Amino acid sequence: MAPDIVAKSAGYIQPTSFSGRAFVTFLAGNGDYVKGVVGLAKGLRKVKTAYPLIVAALPDVPMEHRRILEDQGCIVREIEPVYPPENQTQFAMAYYVINYSKLRIWEFVEYSKMIYLDGDIQVYDNIDHLFDLPDDHLYAVMDCFCEKTWSHTPQYKIGYCQQCPEKVKWPAEMGPPPSLYFNAGMFVFEPSLATYEDLLKRVKVTPPTPFAEQDFLNSYFRDIYKPIPNAYNLVLAMLWRHPENVELEKLKVVHYCAAGSKPWRYTGKEENMQREDIKMLVAKWWDIYDDESLDYKKPELVVSDGTHLEAVALQPLVAAALTEAKASAVQYVAAPSAA
Repeated sequence: MAPDIVAKSAGYIQPTSFSGRAFVTFLAGNGDYVKGVVGLAKGLRKVKTAYPLIVAALPDVPMEHRRILEDQGCIVREIEPVYPPENQTQFAMAYYVINYSKLRIWEFVEYSKMIYLDGDIQVYDNIDHLFDLPDDHLYAVMDCFCEKTWSHTPQYKIGYCQQCPEKVKWPAEMGPPPSLYFNAGMFVFEPSLATYEDLLKRVKVTPPTPFAEQDFLNSYFRDIYKPIPNAYNLVLAMLWRHPENVELEKLKVVHYCAAGSKPWRYTGKEENMQREDIKMLVAKWWDIYDDESLDYKKPELVVSDGTHLEAVALQPLVAAALTEAKASAVQYVAAPSAA
């Protein structure tokens, strides 16, 4: 059963205050995904989040892109790539393989709880209350099995989908139904060095599957996964696969992961991309991206004579200090129960 989620109207902390909580996204290469992360940073600012956005960046992200993100108030943190077992990557969709590097975010133990968001996601309503969900679980939105990318699975072949399990029942002769499966473009988790080390150990001996790190995370966290409502990660295919499960006016997080739906690449030529709801959501993303009032403004200090001085953003410094302190006195805890 999904946990009760209640939005609180608590006042916002100062952006430079350390809270032990943060949003985190992932970026690789020198392509145009940096635009998605800029849009995400501005979207979070528009909904007045109290927490920073960390960008876990691979070494191949160019300095120019890092500066763009820092100028938008992001905290860029370089990570090393993570790869599945050698010579077995052909079993996963090639463009998903690099996403195994997401596993590095479990090492960010200066934060007690984080919300991961893919770079092609936009936040349209404040979701800070998700940080208050009970600990010791991973929270995410259930995925849909109806797209052709799932054609290799028994779910797709028999027409079963966890988004509408009453329509096509799972056949008893096939044994128990599949475990609940989440979309890994958005999830709430707790960093842990013990979990991080176990994740890296297991990925080295786990043959890749078509959805790469998403399949891996679903297997690993199967026993502690808790579903949250679709409004917290609308995968766009839901609009035509399960419209009865979508309430556009209540959407909080939109995931532009359908073919042709990336707003910064949108042409409208791909299948379903001329739908009015798609065009509306793409325009909504651009409204935020183009809004210069949402650009990050560095705080100013006013000295006694009235002079305005640009203040250095303190968040990265605080985080670095806490990282160093924890590294010298870290207490290992048991990893969550895993499949």
